[in-house]
Amino acid sequence: MDNSKKHFILKGFNQVMEFRVFEFEGIAVDAVRASITVRVDLALARKYGIRLQELPLLCKEVLDQCGEGEQNRSFTYSEAQMCTHADDLSARELAAKNKKATRRPAPVHVASPWGSPTR
Repeated sequence: MDNSKKHFILKGFNQVMEFRVFEFEGIAVDAVRASITVRVDLALARKYGIRLQELPLLCKEVLDQCGEGEQNRSFTYSEAQMCTHADDLSARELAAKNKKATRRPAPVHVASPWGSPTR
């Protein structure tokens, strides 16, 4: 664990109309704690195929990208970030699909007219 970075603990979430607002507690290197929120538009999340259970981790990534001196306490997981996540996920799925070895069908043994298989 990198001790020079701020750490974040998910405290919960609230539903505010079509937005899910995740609340985190940020803990700085000097042990100062701050309440931070990240807002997500659920309609956009559905549009990009992002599952609800993925949202807390994606919100934490938003916070991890902020600099140590960041004074902002409220963030929004943007449509551009959702689009990038969806594109990355599609690329990983395609790579995994292409990585799978193609299976050759088992050799077929044809029976000879005398009852024993030929090769």
